[in-house]
Amino acid sequence: QVQLVESGGGLVQAGGFLRLSCAASGRISSINAMAWYRQAPGKQRELVARITTGGSTTYADSVKGRFTISRDNAKNTVYLQMNSLKPEDTAVYYCNFMRFLAPFEYWGQGTLVTVSE
Repeated sequence: QVQLVESGGGLVQAGGFLRLSCAASGRISSINAMAWYRQAPGKQRELVARITTGGSTTYADSVKGRFTISRDNAKNTVYLQMNSLKPEDTAVYYCNFMRFLAPFEYWGQGTLVTVSE
């Protein structure tokens, strides 16, 4: 069973930066898009950023200009560079791979990002 393994979370002060990585433990074919979601305590999971196979990107309004998503197709890895972090960015961040074929998506286990005042 292929798994997505996230890394890079942690505690950072407001204004700081972190870089999240998410790699598949094995080969995943027919990937359509890779994305990062986050879930803050007491809130629903929300899309943070998505990147398609062709390189098109989508960002939540709250992170535009601060976060950058990128991918390495050969390594089945997606990254999230997070700059100018704010306390409201505190959440568990999950990576997600979407496929054209079943299984249609994979999820990582989540990595905690905490931004202090």
